[in-house]
Amino acid sequence: MKEFMLIFRLKAGADFKPSPAQMQERMNWLASIAAQEKLVDKGKTLLPTIDSGRHISADQVVTDGPFTELKEYVSGFIVVRTENIDEAVEIAKQNPIFKIGGSIEVRELLKS
Repeated sequence: MKEFMLIFRLKAGADFKPSPAQMQERMNWLASIAAQEKLVDKGKTLLPTIDSGRHISADQVVTDGPFTELKEYVSGFIVVRTENIDEAVEIAKQNPIFKIGGSIEVRELLKS
C-alpha cells in the first residue's frame, strides 16, 4: 500500500465559510474513507495564504503575505493509504469541494 496526500485548493479571494450542511457532507466523506480503513491522517484546515503566511524562496529569502499573485490557495489536506494513485484519485473525486469550485491535488508521499 502507498500513501497519498490529497491537497485541497480553493480560489484565492474566496471568502468561503462552509454551511453546517456542507461541513456534514465533508465529515461524511471522511467517515466513508475511515470506514474503509484508508484514512491515515485527516490533516488540518489551513488559513488562506492570501491573508497571512510566509514564502521562503530557494535562496532563503522570506517574504510576508498576502500573496496577491496567487490564483488559489491550499485550504487543507488529508493522507490516504491505497494500492495506487488511481484509487486515491477515485477517493478524491467523491469530495464535496468540487461543488464550491475547489480542486484537489493528489501526490504520493515518500517513505522515510
